[in-house]
Amino acid sequence: MLKRLREERGFTLIELLIVVIILAVLAAIVIPQLRSSSTDAKISALDTDLSTIRSAIELYYHQHDDTYPGATGTTKTHKDANGSTANHASYEQAFTYQLIYCSDKDGNTSVTCDSTYKYGPYLKKNIPENPLPNSSTTTEAQKRGIYVDTSTTALNSATANDSVSKGWYYVQNTGEFFANNTNYDNR
Repeated sequence: MLKRLREERGFTLIELLIVVIILAVLAAIVIPQLRSSSTDAKISALDTDLSTIRSAIELYYHQHDDTYPGATGTTKTHKDANGSTANHASYEQAFTYQLIYCSDKDGNTSVTCDSTYKYGPYLKKNIPENPLPNSSTTTEAQKRGIYVDTSTTALNSATANDSVSKGWYYVQNTGEFFANNTNYDNR
């Protein structure tokens, strides 16, 4: 009977401590690598989004007589599905609509493509969220928002503005498009 009790004994306290220590060491090694790969994935998504949007901006520019999207701002109209027409409310709305809807040569937009609105859409969906926004950007709308710089900044001299709650930074006179995050505006 004494022999049977010895066979049914569990782990000793020392054996359990050794296993816990080994698991803690493995966790200390693996967790930082997971965080790093998460940031790497976000950087990759940012690069893809920037490439896609910049290509759309360039295509719009060439099809609209060397005019960048948003440059016509609130002076252009948008026609909805019911046929109602209204002016673009802002440069940001003009930029977004001119990339996601059909447009005519002058930059007016429509939800329906036809012989008048024959250009675009340049993006299949709305402007994507910035996967690495600045610290003041919290909501999805802010991460997708675009700060439109209407100044006459020279090409390649724009930088992000972390104080603005928008995910993207766009210079309408030069077509430059950045992540609105000073840590990633060089991409």
